[in-house]
Amino acid sequence: MKLEKLSTTGALFVALSLAACGGQEAEAPPLGTAQQMMAQEMQPTAEVFWESVGSASELIDGEPVFREWEPETDAEWNDVHAAAVRLGELGEILMTPAYAEGRGDDWMAYSQGLVDAAAQAQEAALAKDPEAVFETGGTIYSVCSACHRMYPPEVLPEGVTVDDVAQPRPNEDLSLEEYVEEADAD
Repeated sequence: MKLEKLSTTGALFVALSLAACGGQEAEAPPLGTAQQMMAQEMQPTAEVFWESVGSASELIDGEPVFREWEPETDAEWNDVHAAAVRLGELGEILMTPAYAEGRGDDWMAYSQGLVDAAAQAQEAALAKDPEAVFETGGTIYSVCSACHRMYPPEVLPEGVTVDDVAQPRPNEDLSLEEYVEEADAD
């Protein structure tokens, strides 16, 4: 009886060991292809963060009107923070073999850059600091744009180039306050 138990245990151990070492299948991307992940997860999440703080100047009835916006309620700030957290999670997912396999070290560096920028974005949202949210949004945008230049989307609409989808934002060197002052001067 003891020998039978030992044999069964030994056989189970060998089977599990072989399964663990044997022909590993490639990990399936959990959120679809990289392009699907970008379109369905990354872009909408980044837009929640990017659009949470900003300013615009427009003509209304021939008169220039300048307006600014930022989260006003705890719930709105929580949404900004949740978007920053999700961006960090997506950066981590980009570093998994399902997305990183076959790509260079720079893929990992860009993904880590997103994780790092998302951590700063989380801090900015927790501090309820609109200028810091604006600045970290620019950093996130820069990381994304640099990665898109190195790894352009597989399929772009006809007539659209990588430069069309990866343009730097205007005045990315300005803080929110400087940007607002410049806009007021115009």
